[in-house]
Amino acid sequence: MSRNDWEVVIGLEVHAQLNTASKIFSGASTAFGSEPNRQASAVDIALPGVLPVLNRGAVERAIRFGLAIDAQVAPKSVFARKNYFYPDLPKGYQISQFELPVVSGGTITIRVGEGDKAYEKTVNLTRAHLEEDAGKSLHEDFHGMSGIDLNRAGTPLLEIVSEPDMRSSAEAVAYARALHALVRWIEICDGNMQEGSFRCDANVSVRRPGGPLGTRREIKNLNSFRFLQQAIDFEVQWQIERLEDGGTIQQATVLFDPDTGETRVMRTKEDAHDYRYFPDPDLMPLVIVPEWIDRVREQLPELPAAMKARFIDDYGLSAYDATTLTASREVATYYQAAVDAAGQAQAKTCANWVMGDLAARLNKAELDVTASPVSPTQLAGLVTRIADNTISNAIGKKVFDALWNGEGDSADDIIEAQGLKQVTDSGAIEAMIDEVLAANQKSVDEFRAGKEKAFNALVGQVMKASRGKANPAQVNEILRRKLGG
Repeated sequence: MSRNDWEVVIGLEVHAQLNTASKIFSGASTAFGSEPNRQASAVDIALPGVLPVLNRGAVERAIRFGLAIDAQVAPKSVFARKNYFYPDLPKGYQISQFELPVVSGGTITIRVGEGDKAYEKTVNLTRAHLEEDAGKSLHEDFHGMSGIDLNRAGTPLLEIVSEPDMRSSAEAVAYARALHALVRWIEICDGNMQEGSFRCDANVSVRRPGGPLGTRREIKNLNSFRFLQQAIDFEVQWQIERLEDGGTIQQATVLFDPDTGETRVMRTKEDAHDYRYFPDPDLMPLVIVPEWIDRVREQLPELPAAMKARFIDDYGLSAYDATTLTASREVATYYQAAVDAAGQAQAKTCANWVMGDLAARLNKAELDVTASPVSPTQLAGLVTRIADNTISNAIGKKVFDALWNGEGDSADDIIEAQGLKQVTDSGAIEAMIDEVLAANQKSVDEFRAGKEKAFNALVGQVMKASRGKANPAQVNEILRRKLGG
């Protein structure tokens, strides 16, 4: 049997660390990189007599997320104790939410693939709830023993749970990327996957098309999009082969080993009743009044979906271009600033430069767009000079290089200093063409014999003679007239 005889079913649980300065139930710092156990307060480790106090900033970030995905923000939600034993959970329970989460429902639209095969899909979300993080077990440099770092204990998390709507690893990665971009866009999470600020758990099962859901296995703590895709692909193939060999799938929690590219069982999977959830007696129900929601709504930036639609409607961009430019708020902000400076008529040209030369240079230099040596205003000045025929597009690339290298404050400065202004005088261009035709009789004869490539060669010679300054459209027009073709 082939893989096409099976349908893959995937749902993701994502833990986004909320970017508050202090923890969700204490005043301890959430800063990353401190010495072990320097940021674990008495509340975080539940010393006798201490009481948790809810961080208002964490709640506001949850509201912000709920509004961004068009979800229901609960007027009343409840914190619960999730009971289990693990060395890095000093209290013996985790404060989370179970029956009444702060956010319910919502959707995220993703774009999967590229080119003609690309398609859009809407992924439904089940819920998003607030909870505290656990500590971290350390297994190195302890003379054969393990250590516990409780700095992360109590760090605020928003656990975002999707419906099992995804049918391939490509869809799962597209969803994770879209969610990652959104939490950064609305500024509730820094999205740093290396530091554990954005972690994915993938619930994966397979079934016969149209049949009942299969038994799922949960792949824990995937901290890169590449690992997410590799882990799902391996797990899917493993499950299919096991079922086709007559075996069964046992519900389990598994880990992905990047070195081997394989998943391995960590423990058999618990169900909700195994955690003995019950309302936390130390925390009152969380009440969110409509006025609070309205205040948070007023502070939201323009969201990616709305900005994408505006770029398509107002600027005439393709869905692909608009999607690319709104993949991150930083790129969208840069692009918008460039269009504002260059004018709406140059929106498409600005898009081409941002997605093309600028993106290539940033990638090569391993820079974020916020650190670009070429500002949006400088790029707009360059685009404007190409549009008004002061320089050609080819010369524009030289000007861009000079701006990148800090050789001038603006495109106009560089054009003037380096004498790059485009030659548009018909008489001057005609004189150059005459010289080229006289020196390249063979190419002239080949063109008149029907070889179009010879014409391109002659154009190249004219542009070389003008040091790239001749207006290409004029060169083409005058050259064809003189050659009679």
